[in-house]
Amino acid sequence: MDWGGPDFVLILIAISTAGWLINNWIRARHGYAPSDDWGKTLSRDDPETARRFELMAGENDRLLGQVDRLQERIAVLERIATDPAVRTAKEIDTLR
Repeated sequence: MDWGGPDFVLILIAISTAGWLINNWIRARHGYAPSDDWGKTLSRDDPETARRFELMAGENDRLLGQVDRLQERIAVLERIATDPAVRTAKEIDTLR
């Protein structure tokens, strides 16, 4: 193996990332608070962290609503694209 090549660096990055993911998975499974990118444990007791958790929860709700609306729009577009042209023309005429 060539120790000076980019493969070695990529392997080290992959091992480090996998270790961090496994560490956080084990911590979450056993009820410990998650940690940030620098190893600092995030606590809900900290007002700043609690505010960030609330902001993320609000953003998650907003994004879930947006995804639902987009899925509905895609379903309509798929129906229009797959329906026969005659049927679509009739529906348009009934709307007029």
